[in-house]
Amino acid sequence: MKWNQAIDRTGTGSYKWDSMAKRLGEQTQGVYPFSVADNDLPVAKELRKGLVQHLQTAVLGYTGMTASYKHAVVDWMKSRHDWTIDPSWIVTSPGVVTALYRCVKAFTQPGEGIVIQTPVYPPFFHAIEDSGRRVVSNPLIANNASYTMDFDDLESKLADPHTSMMILCSPHNPVGRVWKTDELNRVLQLCRQYDVVLVSDEIHFDLVRPGFSHTVAASLSESKGGSLITLTAPSKTFNIAGLQCANILIEDPVLRQRFIDEGSKDGSHGINALGLAACEIAYTRCEPWLNEFLSLIDANHRTVVEFMALHCPQIIVTPLEGTYLQWLNFRALGLSDPELEQFLVEKAQLVLTPGIDFGPEGSGFMRMNLGCMPQVLQEGLVRLAKAVNARLTCL
Repeated sequence: MKWNQAIDRTGTGSYKWDSMAKRLGEQTQGVYPFSVADNDLPVAKELRKGLVQHLQTAVLGYTGMTASYKHAVVDWMKSRHDWTIDPSWIVTSPGVVTALYRCVKAFTQPGEGIVIQTPVYPPFFHAIEDSGRRVVSNPLIANNASYTMDFDDLESKLADPHTSMMILCSPHNPVGRVWKTDELNRVLQLCRQYDVVLVSDEIHFDLVRPGFSHTVAASLSESKGGSLITLTAPSKTFNIAGLQCANILIEDPVLRQRFIDEGSKDGSHGINALGLAACEIAYTRCEPWLNEFLSLIDANHRTVVEFMALHCPQIIVTPLEGTYLQWLNFRALGLSDPELEQFLVEKAQLVLTPGIDFGPEGSGFMRMNLGCMPQVLQEGLVRLAKAVNARLTCL
């Protein structure tokens, strides 16, 4: 499809747009948000048609998984990820963040440590701290703008008897790494060795650039014998986060029941009826749309790399392997994090996600959402380069 249909999301309740307006007030005139991780593209036409057809006969009462729904999820995991799952492993959740909170409470005790690899998705911090557990940071190592895991530090953190869980971000948000099989096997081996529960957030697992291949951690032989929970959803893949539907895959029946029981404690018994329908439609009819979306993200990333190298080389572009979230290093501007955010709004009329939100290692960085029309991205880059170059000229 041609990605040229502009979607006006102002005044629609869009968190990305309306939260910007709430925070900036009158300053939002002409400002464009490349922030919250949903996209501003048309929904797949197969999904729209499928939901309209579904609504002709659907009764939107309390709804659970059907046999056809489970079959769609099983087939997607096999065809897209070469991962054979049993339908009994599937537990639905209103979202991956909800599942994160539930995992923390179900599999750890107050005061225990949970390892995360910073800089990382902010709800990882929130799920741990809001539940009375301790964040144990295993910072990623920056190597020539890309990132690797620090396995020596990871082992020392996992070996601590007060550490009971690790939350893995795979692919990693915000640094864009798609972890290699040997990296995942090492994580699995260490978690099993030190009897640490591994929660693998793989919500971006469908969003991988050409030349890279995502491996589901639970599909590897090293996962056997360990305690592993895999968090997935169609939300990022097909831009349906508002329909509140995630699939949590847990092979171990004891862990699965503990996860289910924890959900009962906070009243999370149901799932969005239209979310279930949308997931099934997306997994069975919308793969061609996804492939075109992946081509768009690849093209948008290449546009960023080429444009910044030519017009704004001081801003370091992190190589993107997976997700549609571009990690950018603005440290050359010499601004504090609040100053950097204000600079982008006032001088470039752009809202990006502050890197400091992902942990102290993100200081001086910004995350830019590439899920947009090419012409919108181009305009954003022109604004950015003009503002940056004007500042650097004055330094």
